Amino acid sequence: MFGKISLGSVGLVAGGTLTVVGFIAYATGNATLNLAGLFYGIPLVLGGLALKASELKPVAYSQPTSPTIIQLRETQATPTQNQIRKDITRYRYGQKAHLDLSLEKLGLSPTDEERPVLVGLREIETAGRYTLVLEFDSPLISLETWQEKQSKIETFFGPNIKVEIKQPQEDYIELSLISI
Repeated sequence: MFGKISLGSVGLVAGGTLTVVGFIAYATGNATLNLAGLFYGIPLVLGGLALKASELKPVAYSQPTSPTIIQLRETQATPTQNQIRKDITRYRYGQKAHLDLSLEKLGLSPTDEERPVLVGLREIETAGRYTLVLEFDSPLISLETWQEKQSKIETFFGPNIKVEIKQPQEDYIELSLISI
């Protein structure tokens, strides 16, 4: 639940409120509120700004997940599929991109500029099996490169995962992680 809330925004709102209360207390001569407001408010604002600067927003679902697919997820999804889904649909801090380390280990991210960007995800059924589809904007990594890494991707995200790679449009890759 906390991953769905931006901690940077919480810090900015709480710190901003305390800072304003501190300034108002200073103007009205209330020393206790003045100290509490300023000494807690300003550090919270600074912490909120720091978190906002390093914040990575959650990846959005490209289509809603039906109750049938949710039921399929509960019975068939692997721990890896669940972990990926939970990690990319929450706020992250201190990372440059979602799955950046995974893509680097797979050889799909030679540099930060060439790294494919995860732009969406969806959950579907493939031949009766739960499938997590990761949608990448991949202008600098070709479909052939992705396909060369297919067995490595299966090993990396496995066990019990089959991988399908599609390119529905130019510079766009769909990586399907199918439970087996």
